[in-house]
Amino acid sequence: MVDSWVNTAERIGVDLHLELSGTGGRRAALIRALRDAVRGGRLAPGTRLPPYRSLAADLGIARNTVADAYAELVAEGWLTARQGSGTRVAERAVPLGAPARVPRKGPPLARGPRHDLRQGTPDASAFPRAAWAASYRRALMRAPNEAFGPGDPAGRVELREALTEYLARARGVRTEPSRIVICSGFAHALRLLFHGRVLRGPLAVEAYGLGFHRELLAEASVRTVPLPLDEDGADVDGLGRERAVLLTPAHQFPTGGPLHPARRAAVVDWARARGGVILEDDYDGEFRYDRKPVGAVQGLDPERVVHIGSVSKSLSPALRLGWMVLPERYVDAVLEVKGDREAWASTPDQLALADFVVSGAYDRHVRRMRQRYRARRDRLVVALATHAPHIEVRGIAAGLHAVLRLPPGTERSVVEAATRRGVALDGLAAFRHPGATGEAPDGLVVGYATPPEHAYGAALEALCDVLPPR
Repeated sequence: MVDSWVNTAERIGVDLHLELSGTGGRRAALIRALRDAVRGGRLAPGTRLPPYRSLAADLGIARNTVADAYAELVAEGWLTARQGSGTRVAERAVPLGAPARVPRKGPPLARGPRHDLRQGTPDASAFPRAAWAASYRRALMRAPNEAFGPGDPAGRVELREALTEYLARARGVRTEPSRIVICSGFAHALRLLFHGRVLRGPLAVEAYGLGFHRELLAEASVRTVPLPLDEDGADVDGLGRERAVLLTPAHQFPTGGPLHPARRAAVVDWARARGGVILEDDYDGEFRYDRKPVGAVQGLDPERVVHIGSVSKSLSPALRLGWMVLPERYVDAVLEVKGDREAWASTPDQLALADFVVSGAYDRHVRRMRQRYRARRDRLVVALATHAPHIEVRGIAAGLHAVLRLPPGTERSVVEAATRRGVALDGLAAFRHPGATGEAPDGLVVGYATPPEHAYGAALEALCDVLPPR
């Protein structure tokens, strides 16, 4: 007896593949096939089976054969049958008559922290589902047929045109669509530039930053040279023979200050004089709370700056969408590294983001999140002023995190106490470049965006409880 494919999607919404093989006749073969489908998980508990007349017609067997098979499996406990509800897979975990299976032991499920105050993650509950769904629908309906073929490695032109206008208006970026390359985020941009040998080291970096960025660069054999940081940002006077420098000028991560205007001009002068390039990580660029966001360094010299941004903080890291605004001389080299077709950023997501930007929904969402995150930061400042006035909040009012300056020698013990209390946060030392020199202050990097609104007050209380006394 041969395998049979039973297509019941139009009638009950499922496709059912039954292997009618073996000895004992068609009734016995159907019973075995249905048992195997339930036992193997292909038919989940509660799944409605097709009426026996329909299944008989699809299989080319007698109705009575299917009816008898259903009745046998109902008696054994594999199926249930009720008037008006049809025949369904039984809800019981182990059907009657079936040998009990010992569940396979696996590693215990990891329990998350009670209070998550780690940096770098936006409020997931604030994702604009309705507006994004509307943009997605419009984008798909308007997309040309060729949009659903192999993707352009530069990215969809609709998104590059939308970003050209948006970045000029919101970030002071000077570019055109042909100089924008879509990527999946900042880490992907670094891989394209350095793993693809578009740029080579050594690379000057800020003394504090994300460790996995340094690891990614080390994998590409790029030596990173730390630049000292002070209240005016990176000390670019320390640039030596490097031909490239990576900066977070809008909001230094993690210490929280912007790059001083004089240093912005100085690093551009350095790039012009040395034939160098500035990598501008526009980290938290949209989220400035005490004033209008500072424009991008790229606007000072588009041919000396690679401007890199993404929606991982403004919308969601799950979207995996970012962009590089490139000097003209790097565009072809980056596209060559990417290959003949887009392999990273989903075309439908690109089209949806283009509509989201053009429709104004992105601006509205960013404005709403500025208000929410500013309120979160204000609550943190008030809680510290009330319960730990000796703990100083450093950095400007911006971004999704704040740095708390701790008394010397207390950082490690506070982080350990927070862990015992179920509070997840980072110590400042975790972000320090191993080659950095000079002062290494104790501090905490506290992300205030991640906890849900109803749990934020309890998270602040737990944080204050683990801070060292005066």
